[in-house]
Parts: sequence; structure tokens; C-alpha cells
Amino acid sequence: MAFDVDRARRETPGCAEVVHFNNAGSALPPAVVTDTVVDYLRHEALVGGYEAAAEAADRLDAVYASAARLVGGEPDDIALTDNATRSWQAVFYALPFNAGDRILTSRAEYASNAIAFLQVARRTGAVVEVVGDDESGQLDVEELRRRVDGDVKLIAVSHVPTQGGLVNPAEEIGAVAEAAGIPFLLDACQSAGQLDLDVTRLKCDALSTTGRKYLRGPRGTGFLYVHPRLRERLEPAMLDLHSATWVSPTEYVVDPTAKRFEVWERDFAAVFGLGAAIDYALGWGLPAIETRVESLAATLRARLAEAGARVHDVGARKCGIVTFSVDGTPAGEIKARLAEANITTSISSRTSAQFDFTARDLPDMVRASVHYYNTEDEIDLLVRQVEKL
Repeated sequence: MAFDVDRARRETPGCAEVVHFNNAGSALPPAVVTDTVVDYLRHEALVGGYEAAAEAADRLDAVYASAARLVGGEPDDIALTDNATRSWQAVFYALPFNAGDRILTSRAEYASNAIAFLQVARRTGAVVEVVGDDESGQLDVEELRRRVDGDVKLIAVSHVPTQGGLVNPAEEIGAVAEAAGIPFLLDACQSAGQLDLDVTRLKCDALSTTGRKYLRGPRGTGFLYVHPRLRERLEPAMLDLHSATWVSPTEYVVDPTAKRFEVWERDFAAVFGLGAAIDYALGWGLPAIETRVESLAATLRARLAEAGARVHDVGARKCGIVTFSVDGTPAGEIKARLAEANITTSISSRTSAQFDFTARDLPDMVRASVHYYNTEDEIDLLVRQVEKL
């Protein structure tokens, strides 16, 4: 069945204002998301914050259910957070590490995660090891398997990196982790909303994501999936009266669900906007979204290469993020020239992914990330601007 691009664009007011190729940064929201946020804020202003939240208890439960449906989990497996990094950190900093413990990660790992690895290694004496890539540029699953032993306490991988269209083989990684009984923490910040995710298939113990990227939700939103087999072993590094109950002057009890990783205060308008964004994505169907996004990205890569740009995406499988450079023209200048033509992109730089940039000796790159509401005509506009360089 053909994807109804015209409908997607009608329901996305921003499509009439800008050619938006920064979806891996923050996608244009559909009108229903903006309306949900604004309508709730207006109601909250009339009745009071606590009162509006109490009225919306069922709606809040529905957000948990929608997030669970998106990733194939259960509502009790979901924690609502204010961003993907907070989600990821909630699990990572709850894990106990000692001197000599090994953390295995990928060469494509994101800066925030790598900094957390290095901080914990400095504090505890744990060791961070980067698993190499195979000939396609994705994490080498056979090398991962060879590295696993009793000292490995965590496998943590970015499903899709910030600096390119690579889709790491998360299902195969999950199978290795499950067989060895090692926790597997999957950063799905860039994959949720553009790929069809199923935690049962992925075999991850925890998965973190954000609302503002491919899910097309509000900024300042995210969620975390944590399997019972992991969360029952973890006490979060920080607790409050929401994540735990103070049962006596000297005792507290941690929430048995993934809510143990939440805090009490939240932006309810944004949370309901996130729920609307997830429901909107589910309405299109993630398999259909995945097919549309991958097709557009493949077209963009081919057209850029024909125009003389250097496309830097690797991997046996690629997604909607396209990174490229033009010899002799700095990435910042390319981005600025595209912006003059009302085309939004972003820049991927070494500080976001030191392991990968160093290993491949990459320059700063322009990142053009497509979504299903983008069109072939918009790709033509971008390529024509690149050709002028």
C-alpha cells in the first residue's frame, strides 16, 4: 500500500514553512501533538495543576500503554522521563561496577554514553572496551561473542548512532547477551519512531528513547523500558516519594514497576503530547514508516553521490540518517548555504562520537535526516544546493 504522504504533510503544519531534514535532531510534530499540549496547558491554567493531573489519571495510564505497545513490552515495564539521556542514565548508574569489571560497547557509541562509561571507569576501576566493526561497518557480533566472559557486566550499544545511517545488529547482540546472562542496554534514541522495535525480538534488558526525534513528540520527553529481570536487581541511584514509598521513619520500599526510575514532578502537557505522538506513529504503522524512511534515505544517498558529495554512512542495514561532506567545503558552510535555501540540516562532529570519528578519520559532516513526510522534490532541492558547491 502506498504511503499517504499528502495526508502526512497536511497534518504537519511545519511542512508548509520549511524543508526539514533535521528529523534526527527534532522532527516536525503533527498538529495533534501540538494541540494536545496546548489544550492541556489551557485547561491546567483554568483548574490548577494538581487538579488537571488528577482528572487526567486515565489519560496518563494510556501513555504508558501506548509506549509499551510501541516497543512490545508491558505498561509496568515503562518509565516516563524527560529525555533519552535521563532514561539511559537511570539504568546505567544503578548498575554496580567494581575494579576489573568490563563494559562492552560499540565504535558508534554516542558521546553522553561514552562519557558515563569513562566516569564510572574512573570511579570504580571498571574497564571500557570498544568492540570492533565488521567489514560492513556495523558492530562485529562474532568479535563481541569472543570477548564475552565472566568479567563482562554490561553490553551497551547505540542502535542507530548520531553520526550516520548505520543500524547496529541489535537482535544478534541481544542474543549474545541473553545467552551469557549479561545485561543489554540499548540506546534507541535515534531508532524509535523510524524502525519497528520489539523488545522481545531485540532481547534487551533496557531500552531508552526520546520523544523529540523520529517519534515527533515534544522536547523534554522520553521513556525507558526495563525488563523485570533487570529492574528487580536494581535500586536507582536516586529515589523520591514517587519512585519509592516512605513506610516508616527508617524504611522505604521501592516501586516494583519501572516507575522506580521516575521522579514525581513532570510536565503533564508534554507527557500527553508524547502519548499523542506515539499513538500517531502507531496509527501509521511502524513497518510502513520504516519502509518509507529507508527508501527516502537510499534515494538521498544515491543523489548526493551523483552530485559529487562523499556519503559516509556504513552498515549492512541503513536507516533515515544520511551524513555527507563535500571536499573543500566545511560542513558549517554547507549547512549555512542550505539554511539560506530554507533547508534545515545539522552537523555531526568528532565530539559527538570520538570512537568512530577517530577510527575512520572522519571530517565534520552534514547530517540530513529524512522522515516519512519528506518528499523526493525536497531531496531534489537539497541536492541542487549541494551541486552548486
